[in-house]
Amino acid sequence: MTSPSTLLKAWNLRARKEAGQHFLARPETAEWIAESCAPEAGELVVEIGSGLGALTVALARRADEVVAVENDRRLVGLLHTELTAAGLTNVTILQEDILRLDFNAVRKRSRAPLVVAGNLPYNISSQIVIRLIEHRALLDRAVLMFQKEMAERITASPGGKIYGRLSVLAQYAATTHKVANVPASLFYPRPKIDSQVLSFRFRAPDPSDALFEPHLFRVVRAAFSKRRKTLKNALTASDFHITPEAARRFLESSGIDPGRRAETLSVDEFVRLARYMMLEAAPP
Repeated sequence: MTSPSTLLKAWNLRARKEAGQHFLARPETAEWIAESCAPEAGELVVEIGSGLGALTVALARRADEVVAVENDRRLVGLLHTELTAAGLTNVTILQEDILRLDFNAVRKRSRAPLVVAGNLPYNISSQIVIRLIEHRALLDRAVLMFQKEMAERITASPGGKIYGRLSVLAQYAATTHKVANVPASLFYPRPKIDSQVLSFRFRAPDPSDALFEPHLFRVVRAAFSKRRKTLKNALTASDFHITPEAARRFLESSGIDPGRRAETLSVDEFVRLARYMMLEAAPP
């Protein structure tokens, strides 16, 4: 593996700070991330943010097929060259924004649900997680690298300041666990904080819950939008346009003290509250 600094210099490029670009500088890091994905025969791996190709090469050596999604057009030619030099022909490079990728079209290329991997740019990592949750009917699992503070938010337990909307949605939609910490020294240019790799095993959405799930996400967003308020006051101030009396009734009927705050509720309690609210709103 050619060092990122050497590659960028050879192509007269620089990392784009505004895009959160920090490239893996050690091949062994890319190798064990690819190994954690454990691609099986027939599976297609979607890589988010291929960058200079360190992880792309490691994935392509293990998977039948890789779709490498890279939004920075400056890196596409470099990536082609690196793959050719490695003798790899099972990678399709898509110059696209991952937030606009047609996952349905990619899924049609595979005989099995998709596997996702990537070193996510910090500035859109939460949006990427939400997008994967929304498309998880097409996915099996993911192994993703985040800046450490974001990873800790995703896996946080109820009761702490970092437990929030993303924690609830991620833990509702997938089984998540930490794979490993990755020191900042293993990237070029070096970021200010360390990173962490998380594994996601997605739960297939229940087709009968097609209407419930958007409602649940809306309830969670409303609860955390005023996280310093009690749940009763947060729901009253939300776009549900309900009275304080109705908010109290919804919460108490769900077995939840109206004086609690959003960060104290478990995922199961949010589900129970959302189901009750949806039932109450349903026409007779």
